[in-house]
Formats: sequence, structure tokens, C-alpha cells
Amino acid sequence: MVNDTTRLLGLDGLVAERVEVDAGGVPVVDLSTGCEQARCCPKCGQRAVRVKQWTTTRPRDLPVAGRPVRLRWRKRRWYCPTPACPRKSFTEQVAQVPARSRLTMRLRQAAGAAVVDGGRTIVQSARDHDVSWPVVADAFTAHANRVLPAEPQPVAVLGIDEVRRGKPHWIWDEQAGSWTVTADRWHVGFCDLSGGQGLLAQVEGRTTAAVTGWLAARSLAWRAQVEAVAIDMCSVFKAAIRQVLPHALLVVDHFHVVRLANRAVTEVRRRVTLSQHGRRGRGSDPEWRMRNRLTRSAARMSGKHVDRLADTLQALPAKIGAPILAAWNAKEDLLDLLATARTRPDRELVHRLLHRFYTRCATSELPELHRLATTIETWWPQIHAFLTTGITNAGSEGTNRVIKTVARDAYGFRNPENQRLRTHTATTRRHRGHLNPA
Repeated sequence: MVNDTTRLLGLDGLVAERVEVDAGGVPVVDLSTGCEQARCCPKCGQRAVRVKQWTTTRPRDLPVAGRPVRLRWRKRRWYCPTPACPRKSFTEQVAQVPARSRLTMRLRQAAGAAVVDGGRTIVQSARDHDVSWPVVADAFTAHANRVLPAEPQPVAVLGIDEVRRGKPHWIWDEQAGSWTVTADRWHVGFCDLSGGQGLLAQVEGRTTAAVTGWLAARSLAWRAQVEAVAIDMCSVFKAAIRQVLPHALLVVDHFHVVRLANRAVTEVRRRVTLSQHGRRGRGSDPEWRMRNRLTRSAARMSGKHVDRLADTLQALPAKIGAPILAAWNAKEDLLDLLATARTRPDRELVHRLLHRFYTRCATSELPELHRLATTIETWWPQIHAFLTTGITNAGSEGTNRVIKTVARDAYGFRNPENQRLRTHTATTRRHRGHLNPA
């Protein structure tokens, strides 16, 4: 008969006979079997009638009402009634406490769910539930495989970006007289930028074959629904998309274009400082003190700060100030062009701003600006797609930030499969409803 203590304990198939308190103040619950199905042989399914012996097990369980509880289950070992059954005898078991299990299933599930849905590390969850970390690792894998979908849902806008797995390994090459990279591992992630699924999957290696392999493994109907793909300026991703998704609109994220322009300004400033002073920039150099202001957008600065920056550059020697000012103006021309995104610009406005940028780069004698203009010309169809659609790869960049945080919390990963599974669960918690305060 099920009593109130049994209902409070919540272990189906087990009946609480009595509750004692040990010397440490921990409740000890004596259990008995209350499920008739436990008398059936797990091999042949026949109901046993002969008891072989009695045994007592002490499975560990979750705390009850915030207090740790010790379970003591006295159960029977039965003789199998079927002579031909290879299972001669068996002990009673229930769904929450399988045979030879030292933990209840809900304790295992809670430990795995703390990592999958709660954002805990393996060690943190093991410490909180007072179990070993291999147990939590197995529980995490089982829970993750249960809650993660086997196949991603169709997406309209796909984001592709890479993130480095660990640190590159270097070795000194005696013949070349330089350091050579021996291992530089990368993960390429696929994100849903329109449907909110988060990270869809990760593959090892930053190669065209790795990207095309994952995309080709999706069904033809899944690939047909992809309307646009957002990437950075990576020729590997571009070749893969053109091979597997030729119908999709390829969009370059504007963040990488801005970063490329800022890098050109920084390279010009460093080069002219080194050529004129024979050293790197110092705090006494005006151009070095304004290095951060040079990479800021003029639209985000007040008018007096922009005027002060221009006056400072013009007051410098011509061999230093003029190249930096030309690079800064070219960068601002490019930012003015990118600012027309999401405003439905007409072709004439886009052509005029692009022509102004190309003209400034062409009239200068700076190799950094020539290289920047060449890159923009190479990727102009994909940059123009950003201006017309406004699609960015911000979702992939945010996912990479979470991936790096997970790897930092775990102090690195040795097993890439475990790393991909951890990052997949961590980046899909919002989609699975575990980051919603409501």
C-alpha cells in the first residue's frame, strides 16, 4: 500500500516502510518492492515464484526537500521459472533503480541536465551531486543525445564561421631557421541566423571538403530551402557554397570589412613611424596616441574630436601625417558606403560612394590602400548583397564567443567530439527554452 512517505519520495515501484535518522542527522529510508513487474524475469518475462535469497542495496538519490537522504532497499533475488532461460536468477529492479545501479536514474539525469541545460561544467556538476566526474560525463552524453535533434530543421539564412580549437603548436625548423606550425586545429560551425536554432553542427577542419561534406549530408529539400549564406571573407567557404548551394545568395559580414579597413590604417601608421623614426611608436608620438581614435568611426565621434584628429595629422610632418590622413579618409569612405545598408539605397548612391572610395585608394601611393581596394573589388558582389539585404553573421560570432567561454571553463578539451557536443548543447539552450526567465 502506497503511503504519504512513498508519494513524497517519488520513486515509482518502491514503498517506504519507515524512516530513521542516523547519528549525523541524515534520514535513512527503508524501502521495499511494491511493483509486481519486478518479479518477472528480464530475459524471458515469466513471473517468478521461488525466492533465492534476500539482499540489501543502498542506491544514492537526490536530496529530498533540500536534505540529503540515504536509501536502504531490501529486495529479493528470484529463481527464473523457465528451465531453458539462460538467466537462472535475477534481482528485483524498477525503472528508477536498474539492476546493479548504485545511483537512481533521476540523480544521473539531474547531473547530466546540469551540464546540458544549466551551463555547469563536468567537475561542477560532479561536485554538486557528490558523484565522480566519469559518471557525470556519461550522464551528460546520454542527456545531450536525448534532447538534441538528430537532424537540424530547415533554415532560410545560414551562417558559417570558424573558431580555433585550442592553441596552435609550433616547432623550430633548423633548416629554415624559423618556427613552423605543426598543429592548428579549427572547428567550422553552421548557425541558423533566421530561425533561432542556434548552432546546428560543427565539423573538424577549416577546409572546403569539411564544409561541403556537412552540407552534402543534408537532404536535397533541406539545401533547397537555404536562401542566403553569411560568411566572412574566406575563399574556402565561398568555394564550398558555390559548389553545394549554388542557388543561395552569398553575403559577406560587414564586421570583417570594417576590421580589414582598420587594419589597413594601422599598417600605414606603423610603417610610416618605422620608416621615419627607425623604431616602433611611442607614447611621445602624436600618431601613436591617437591610434584608437583612428580606428573609430567618425559618425560615432563628436565634430570637435574629428576636427582635432584632422588638425593633429595635418600638423605632423608630411611624410607621417599625409599617409595616415589618406588611409583614414579611405576608411571613412568605406564606412559611409557600408552605412547605406538597410536603407534601401539606390544604385546611383552606391556607385557614387564606391567610386569615391576607389578613387581615393587609386590616387594614393599607399600599398595598403591598393590591397584594400583589390580585396573590396574581389568581394564586391557579396558586400553589395549585404547592402541590399542587411544580413550579418553576428549570430555566428556570438556563438563563437559562447564556444570559447565553454572551452575556457573546461580548461580545454582533449576529445574534439566531447568539445563539439558540449558547445552544441551550450549554444542551443535558448532555443530549448532554458534561458527564458519566464
